[in-house]
Amino acid sequence: MPDIQIMPSILAADFGCLAEGCQRAEAAGADQIHVDVMDGVFVPNISFGPEAVKASVAAVSIPQNVHLMITKPQNYIRDFADAGSDTIQIHVESQCDVQETLAAIRALGKRPAITLNPETPVESIFPCLENRWVDEVLVMSVHPGFGGQKYMASAEAKIATIRRMADWVDIAIDGGIDNETVAPAAGAGANLFVAGSYLFKQDDMKAAVAGLREVARKNFCKAL
Repeated sequence: MPDIQIMPSILAADFGCLAEGCQRAEAAGADQIHVDVMDGVFVPNISFGPEAVKASVAAVSIPQNVHLMITKPQNYIRDFADAGSDTIQIHVESQCDVQETLAAIRALGKRPAITLNPETPVESIFPCLENRWVDEVLVMSVHPGFGGQKYMASAEAKIATIRRMADWVDIAIDGGIDNETVAPAAGAGANLFVAGSYLFKQDDMKAAVAGLREVARKNFCKAL
């Protein structure tokens, strides 16, 4: 079984106390911090830049999983690598040469990952898997840009296809993950779970993180 990991998204944290939000996630047992970067063009919202990654790196010791929801990620790869990102996710829908951009991420010593939106066919990332350009795939189970959206179960079929095709790859899911939706997502083959609104609204985040991890482990690949 691949490592089951829970990654709180700091998009749901208090922006005025970002370091404290990262520290709360780490203390709760989070495996990585998930940083959503939005440029206001690729998605209709603006969020973090490299400075937010630097702040998180300074606050915690767990890895930084950085999701670039930006139109031209190739122009910012080095900035986010220098800021301390560990995994850098780009979108297959972005305006870049996907192969070259993923190769540039790897050349900088970071884990390259590819992301696909709900409307994007899973076949669009097959070259990334067939040629092992990536270490991780992120399947969006909401439309990117805003937190708190409802989980889209259509993501599960994509996850199952990816897991059957590439059992070696880490598969992350982002959008509407909570103590109920984590089960079918894990059942389809996801092993990395991004959760923002659900985790940060908990009084006991540690119990919530442990609960997500336990449910994911019990259900992993049951639907395959």
